[in-house]
Amino acid sequence: MAGRGDAQVTILKPASGWSLIDLRDLWHFRELIYFLTWRDLKVRYKQTLLGASWAVLRPFLTMVVFSIFFGKLAGVPSDGVPYPIFSFTALLPWELFAASLTVAAHSLVQNRHMITKIYFPRLILPLSAILAGVVDFLIAFVVLVGMMVYYRFVPTANAWTLPLFLLLALVTALGVGLWLSALNVLYRDINYVTPFLTQFWLFITPIAYPASLVPGQWKILYALNPMAGVVEGFRWALLGIHNPNLGTLVSTSVIVSLLLLVSGLLYFRRMERIFADMV
Repeated sequence: MAGRGDAQVTILKPASGWSLIDLRDLWHFRELIYFLTWRDLKVRYKQTLLGASWAVLRPFLTMVVFSIFFGKLAGVPSDGVPYPIFSFTALLPWELFAASLTVAAHSLVQNRHMITKIYFPRLILPLSAILAGVVDFLIAFVVLVGMMVYYRFVPTANAWTLPLFLLLALVTALGVGLWLSALNVLYRDINYVTPFLTQFWLFITPIAYPASLVPGQWKILYALNPMAGVVEGFRWALLGIHNPNLGTLVSTSVIVSLLLLVSGLLYFRRMERIFADMV
């Protein structure tokens, strides 16, 4: 019989086959999620000249470039809305998605010292990396509010749906990020694939152009892009831009996003047992 002073022993066994993440285990390590998220925020802006201002400069400068080349020179329509606010409203959720996807894809390799030494749910690494991006989004959102005041735009009554579209962007980033982070442990080529993927995804998402320009024969493929539903949802909720196919678009985006998340969780869980050996 064990004495009162004996230490409790926990035996860890690798998961076999296909299984989902143990949410109770994830909840047990919730404080680690908080500390890793805070660490990622501090590291991101440590020894930087402009600090957190980069969270505003990235989407703002991209908006300026889009406004000059697409809005002025190419004359791309913006559904009756001034082009700067039209593009910036879409760039905010996109920047959150793209940055979250990139850091999630590299999270396991960059934290190899933790994976090989201690036990914790490996899902915490891509999850905390994605949560850190929400702070950048909130900082840049203040600029959007200022632009809406400047252009005299009042948020519509549908503005309460913004957190839902934000959640959809995060779920999509986590789903794809889980696939890429697990694959990155096995194949370091993912470091080169991720920037190309985000750049390609940018152009197939209606950020610099309205969804009305998408030809009818491409509508089905267009709807399979979860970020299309997020971007169109943001414009609808804030600027009142009406897309007659918004309901179908958002429904399809939710289904695709959930499929990406569930399949990413399954694959991540299956590969988790070899992370420490391969990383």
